[in-house]
Amino acid sequence: MELSLESDAEALWQDTLDLLAAQAKVPESVLAMLRNCTPTSMEGGVMRLETPMRLVLKTVSKNAAVVEECLTQAAFEPMRLEVSFAPGAAAAPRAQSPSSSMSREEVAAWTAETSQVAAPVAPAPRSIVEDTWDERRADARDEELRRRRERNPLVEDISPATSKLTFERFVRGDENDIAYQAALQVANGMNSTYNPLFIYGKSGLGKTHLLRAVQNYIARNDPSRLCVYRDASTFITEYTEAMRHSERSAASVLRQNYADIDVLIIDDIQKMAGKAGTVGFFFDTFNELVSNGKQIVLAADRTPAQLGMGKDGFDERVTSRLGSGFTTPIQVPSYELKLRLIETFCERMREDAERENVPALSGTIPPEAVSYMAELAGTNIRLIEGYCQRCLFAATSAEGRGSEISREEIASLARECWPSTMRTVSIEDVQKAVEKYYDIDHASLVGNKRHKGLMEARHVAIWLSRELCDRTLADIGQHFGGRSHATVMHSISVVDEAKRDDKVFYDRLTQIRDSITGNS
Repeated sequence: MELSLESDAEALWQDTLDLLAAQAKVPESVLAMLRNCTPTSMEGGVMRLETPMRLVLKTVSKNAAVVEECLTQAAFEPMRLEVSFAPGAAAAPRAQSPSSSMSREEVAAWTAETSQVAAPVAPAPRSIVEDTWDERRADARDEELRRRRERNPLVEDISPATSKLTFERFVRGDENDIAYQAALQVANGMNSTYNPLFIYGKSGLGKTHLLRAVQNYIARNDPSRLCVYRDASTFITEYTEAMRHSERSAASVLRQNYADIDVLIIDDIQKMAGKAGTVGFFFDTFNELVSNGKQIVLAADRTPAQLGMGKDGFDERVTSRLGSGFTTPIQVPSYELKLRLIETFCERMREDAERENVPALSGTIPPEAVSYMAELAGTNIRLIEGYCQRCLFAATSAEGRGSEISREEIASLARECWPSTMRTVSIEDVQKAVEKYYDIDHASLVGNKRHKGLMEARHVAIWLSRELCDRTLADIGQHFGGRSHATVMHSISVVDEAKRDDKVFYDRLTQIRDSITGNS
């Protein structure tokens, strides 16, 4: 059966993709690659696809059996998948035939026309010719990649610990899903408009995991792209050492090495604040890479605009570049996400313990205990992982005694992981933290000016004073310019409503609170 209308092939292919997604048959990264394939025809129970990316061709071929299973299910008849590499498909006009592959007759005719003195040669199947061509191209690319890597000392091997920070191991929720999707699209080259991709959020929420996931994805699936990960401290050190070198050529070599990168990832970029020379070098590197179509991925604890605040903030030309692509937050985990994190971490730890024969972490934490752990956990995901390990160890010990881990044990371990939640906080502590975050002076915070930025800072400071300080509303009002009980109550209600309706504001509020209590 041949369907002459390309839309029929596209419809069946879309149904297949929907089934793959609904049944979670392949990882998200593979599904994204499948969406990059273009259906060209269906004939004799064969769905033919094209892709302009050699990496996609290899990955789809490895998963052909799973794809064909859903393809058959969608078509209600046995179907087979054929994927071909079409490097010029995006630029070349499509032939009138729905199939871009040569038929056997066309191959034979082409062979007869181009053969001259040599004896007739049997037409080779297109797949063999294509495989041979791909192998030669692969060898040439591998050799060029080897030379580029040897020339560029910035490219480093990925450590075993870092190699575990993949997209598959990232625990997703509403708080981080947009950042996850954006990072995945950058990693697989599906979205070049996210440049730079700027991810921001407080420490310990998973920014580094996503940045390393981009690096690991590229190293595993598309090694022809040179990808370099740097935290800002290392970037600063590299620049400083190059400038200290007796030969000025050292700075030029560093600049050249950074220019010869396809994907540059820099973590904790806020640490460059106040380092004028480093910021200038970064600015020049940024412009050169972007102008040459290279990808940049950045992470910080604040938005690009907030990085420009304060006497040491980045200047406007830098912040405008940082915010010129796609900016997305990772927000503090809700109870639901903390519950999912704890369940995932405990499950992985038990699997690792079984594989590595570590009986001390082989126990089970009852569901009600897991729920209690989530209620007591802070917002720093790295600390939550350590908290899970300690609770799992305690649960295993309790099982050895013939009992279960108790609520008292869980609460005690939570206090050890987040001891500062019991710290006494003064109204002055709150005011200093808010003044620092919003970059305002004390007189403005407690005064009568009413523009929007000051009003938000004042409302937040009053709300946090009520939450963290053991003081009456009248006492709080006195610390804020003698404000009345009703005015203090109004500020509290404004913040209560905003944190319920605005997740970005809630994330900001939690970040300030954690800076005061140390609950991170």
